[in-house]
Amino acid sequence: MKKLRIGIACYPTYGGSGVLATELGIALARHGHEIHIFSYARPTRLASYHAGIEFHNVSVSSYPLFHYPPYDLALSSVMRQVMCDRSLDILHVHYAVPHAICAYLAREMSPNCSTKIVTTLHGTDITILGRDPSYRDVIPFGLQQSDAVVSVSDWLAEQTREVFDYSGPIDILPNFVDQQLFRRRSDDVVRNELGGKDQALLVHMSNFRSLKRAGDTIEILRRVGSRKPARLLFVGDGPDQSAVRELAQRYGLCDKVRFLGEIENVASVIAASDVALFPSESESFGLAPLEAMACGVPVVTTNVGGLPEVIVHGESGFLHNIGDIDGMAADVNRLLEDPQLRNAMGKAGVERTTDKFSLTASLEQHEELYRRLLADTP
Repeated sequence: MKKLRIGIACYPTYGGSGVLATELGIALARHGHEIHIFSYARPTRLASYHAGIEFHNVSVSSYPLFHYPPYDLALSSVMRQVMCDRSLDILHVHYAVPHAICAYLAREMSPNCSTKIVTTLHGTDITILGRDPSYRDVIPFGLQQSDAVVSVSDWLAEQTREVFDYSGPIDILPNFVDQQLFRRRSDDVVRNELGGKDQALLVHMSNFRSLKRAGDTIEILRRVGSRKPARLLFVGDGPDQSAVRELAQRYGLCDKVRFLGEIENVASVIAASDVALFPSESESFGLAPLEAMACGVPVVTTNVGGLPEVIVHGESGFLHNIGDIDGMAADVNRLLEDPQLRNAMGKAGVERTTDKFSLTASLEQHEELYRRLLADTP
């Protein structure tokens, strides 16, 4: 495939959309394409320099008349400038709000522009913002103005059609994981540093929004049997982290939890763990559980959204109803007390990741989508 000039807009935070967008950009750059990433801060997965990638920091001027800084207008302006200066072939935006609208506005400001707009939906732009009257009309407009709409799961595609009565085509391109980075490994140094020499390690990764139900992991920790003492590792940051800290303090578990924050070596922490916990009340796909599976770590999570498309119950992990603390804790105990089961589930997770969610396959699917759109250009 010929070299393409591709713009990617995303949120820079620890959530799955920013991770996916950044990892996709890195993979495309390695494949010889010219990549431009737009955001208000450097994405967490773009910590270092990557050949073929240029990062465009979108800053908003402070002005007394602006009660809320108009980030969307600033983003549109930067998009338009790069779109024209670099003759972008594709502008791939992650999240409909505000990125799809910004991409449309940028193209409208660029006479004779032939850049194709791809909008990938990740979840909350449909399941939360989509039900907010303030965005009820603007989101479907952004989808209609896109040349391609992508969903990360069948479940989310169905939600999009239901919430917006959307009848346009939707490409299903599942999230992926780089198995050169997220893989099974034996690193006693990292495990010992995390406190896993004489106890089991549980891990939870998220942006600590309320729908992640991070507090449920503390409740699960309380129910882990004393025959196998455990420590719970938290990776990421977000609005509910202080509440989770308070809950750990209330139960006297402060010495059994560690808050690692937003770290660069996520894969090594996951791989050093025994079980990954994700008690979410909503997940459009479940990138963090997929990363745990790729590292050979069994997943205990909820049977919601796109998670059943990722995890095979009883093979690569366990799925439970929302709030089933006792059930999830029972499976954690079962995994910790049965190393053979834990190893078998970890191996099954790696195999499923390889078969269904590899970076190589996703890169080919995205390039095919771009090729198809550009073939339709007059």
